[in-house]
Amino acid sequence: MCHFVCADGQERSLFDSLCYRTELQTTLSGGDHTPLWLNANRYGLSSLKTVNGYVRAAIERPLARDDGRRWGVAYGADMALATGFTSTLVVQQAYVEGRWLKGTLTVGAKAYPMELKNQALSTGSQTLGINARPVPQVRLALPDYWAIPGTRRWLALKGHVAFGKTTDDGWQKDFVAPLSKYTENTLYHSKAGYLKIGPRNLTLELGLEMGNQFGGSSYHEVLTDIWEKTDNEKGLSAFWHAFVPGGADSDEGIYGNTNGNHVGSWVMRLNIDQPSWNLGVYADHFFDDHSSMFMLDYDGYGRGEQWNERVSDRYVAYDLKDIMLGAEVQLKKVGWLNNVVVEYLYSKYQSGPVYHDRTPAYRDHIGGNDNYYNHYIFTGWQHWGQVMGNPLYRSPIYNNNGKIEVENNRFVAWHVGLSGEPSPSVHYRVLATYQTGLGTYDAPYAQPRYNLSVMTEVSWQLAPDWQVCGAWAMDKGRLLGENYGAQLRIIKTGIWTR
Repeated sequence: MCHFVCADGQERSLFDSLCYRTELQTTLSGGDHTPLWLNANRYGLSSLKTVNGYVRAAIERPLARDDGRRWGVAYGADMALATGFTSTLVVQQAYVEGRWLKGTLTVGAKAYPMELKNQALSTGSQTLGINARPVPQVRLALPDYWAIPGTRRWLALKGHVAFGKTTDDGWQKDFVAPLSKYTENTLYHSKAGYLKIGPRNLTLELGLEMGNQFGGSSYHEVLTDIWEKTDNEKGLSAFWHAFVPGGADSDEGIYGNTNGNHVGSWVMRLNIDQPSWNLGVYADHFFDDHSSMFMLDYDGYGRGEQWNERVSDRYVAYDLKDIMLGAEVQLKKVGWLNNVVVEYLYSKYQSGPVYHDRTPAYRDHIGGNDNYYNHYIFTGWQHWGQVMGNPLYRSPIYNNNGKIEVENNRFVAWHVGLSGEPSPSVHYRVLATYQTGLGTYDAPYAQPRYNLSVMTEVSWQLAPDWQVCGAWAMDKGRLLGENYGAQLRIIKTGIWTR
């Protein structure tokens, strides 16, 4: 959605200065699917069908309208009529938002940007990404850095806490195959906190992002038309165990871990800002449980009758191998090439291939086979078939076997993104990604599968309120298939005032 800042200082009603956007998009592809970068990181408003498109209309009153006040009010609605999508009518965003001083409260579905990464050139955050449809939620946030008093602006923090509910129950029932699983009424929780250290031209940002799926009911077809239902934890205890990981899933017994599907990332970014350039170096370490979160696990259980008791200070350490490393260079005085992003992703380790809990015969506890983005009760870190993190983890919507799971979560990838403005009215970006996929520990590929995905996109600003955007993309390899396609968007934006 477009954003507009009114700085004339005039008093207006809450229905003045509305920002609107209308958009027509069509995508035509050959091969198996729409190419990766014509589908991914579009907040789920996309499709793998080789012929797809939509007509979209959005209206917004941004919080920036009330920048001069102690309080602010915002709201927005964003809808699309689509063909070739998982649903014909897509309510992409619908929310109301209030601000008091620095804090905001948002109710509804809203598309939030990634933190510490370039929105247009990065492959995406591993936990709180921009690849899936927004989840309706209640979100309390400190969205912009707030300088901690007494630190001479050397320390600042921001973050959020949110609870919501997913909306893809119907899609899951239509997509799921016999002898597979789906969930109903799944609840959603996310939280994040970021600390910024240093003066303006040299800063270090450190953060923790976490997400959780919990509650609702899970179904697994054990025989034809015979479904096994699992009622997940409900009530205030479920919300508490989502906020502070704890409890256990319904059938874990003595090996209780935590309630729901917990995921997260440790993130950081070092920024160097100079008059003619800016350099950002960042990292994103994903974790699916405490073994990959802390790279440490307790392993001091006893023997015999003490097999399930903690008797010694013994721990097992895991390697820090799974990580995204990236660098972004902004060239402030070079128009034709003003932004370069390079990223490296590695997710093959996952605390090792073996998971074993202590037993009366073997006391060792090893927390491996983390199986990123998947869960044995819930349908994994996805919404409407698209992963809610980084799209290089192959989304369930690609599966032709009706299983709602990520079938390739062990991979290595290299990625480059470029953008520039050869003229004031022309903007371009180029994305290129090479990936080697191994499948999962439980279902590895017989041979590594390789994939090259490329996209070139050019936008023309025909007038202050008209824009045309054209893109061409391709996938080549066994991981995503042999795909090629083109996309055209026509966008009209403006401001409506009474």
